Amino acid sequence: MVDLVASPAACAGTGKQTIVFPKGDFVTGPLNFTGPCNGDIVIQLDGNLLGSTDLALFKVNWMEIKRVDNLEISGKGKIDGQGAAVWSKNTCAKKYDCKILPNSLVLDFVNNGLVSGISLVNPKFFHMNMFKCKNITIKDLTITAPEDSPNTDDIHMGDSSKISIIDTVIGTGDDCISIGPGTEGVNISSVTCGPGYGISVGSLGRYKDEKDVTDVTVKNCVLKKSTNGVRIKSYEDAASVLTASKFTYENIKMEDVANPIIIDTKYCPNKICTANGNSKVTIKDITFKNITGTSSTPEAVSLFCSDKLPCTGVTLNDINVEYAGKNNKTMAVCKNAKGTATGCLKELSCF
Repeated sequence: MVDLVASPAACAGTGKQTIVFPKGDFVTGPLNFTGPCNGDIVIQLDGNLLGSTDLALFKVNWMEIKRVDNLEISGKGKIDGQGAAVWSKNTCAKKYDCKILPNSLVLDFVNNGLVSGISLVNPKFFHMNMFKCKNITIKDLTITAPEDSPNTDDIHMGDSSKISIIDTVIGTGDDCISIGPGTEGVNISSVTCGPGYGISVGSLGRYKDEKDVTDVTVKNCVLKKSTNGVRIKSYEDAASVLTASKFTYENIKMEDVANPIIIDTKYCPNKICTANGNSKVTIKDITFKNITGTSSTPEAVSLFCSDKLPCTGVTLNDINVEYAGKNNKTMAVCKNAKGTATGCLKELSCF
């Protein structure tokens, strides 16, 4: 695996150390930066990094930054995974344990980080993945891939805490933001999503020993023509027992969105689940407040909860989403959900 240019010297230096990618286009194979480092690290991206389309070069990911504290990635440059050349090799729609193509930007065990200003486009798999990170701010990014690009989640996180995503524009072929197991203290604000699968918690429960997800706030966001709006999803054949709780979705505008509000405890993409059953994921204390706009499907609110583990503490407050079509009316479909509804369209009051 190739080290980032000048990274050994930068990691050994004290104080603020800056690695600059100058203007221009640079095709690269795997890039690795591993700490711990003696000082703060700044990666200044002024040019465009293009990921090689030769998959034989990659063991796992394209750009990996591990065990670095006080990290900044900034600039006006671009991280281009050139994924279109290899998307046809993605078999995850057919195989439960498919081979994962390289993610573009991976942060593992990073504490106190800032990612700002850059663009991420056309990844081979995820645009950005965070694992066991703490106190990370992502802002002013532009992240894009075609609507039909497979598994191109924009920002995914797992086992991480204190993550903020603000003032970012996202359009992709999968989740705009996905919050995985073991994550807490997430704040998402002023994000525009579309196309894509929306802002999601999950999927949850697929693997053994997953940890709880708690304390998630999504505010002042716009979703445009996305497949989902705000979504919580857990596997029907969940292997883990865990809890998803204390989520607030507030001041969200939907523009021709399918499934604007959805909780799905029987999530099973492409029918790849190994067994039928009830989710082992408990979902509770979820607030939806001031959600407005239009839906491309009649079901503006869909709460599909487990009969053995009903969703509890669900609050619907000022939900006003109208069906944009002419062949039906806006409606709510609610199963095994318990809570309260105030100030909603009468058709959307589940309780």
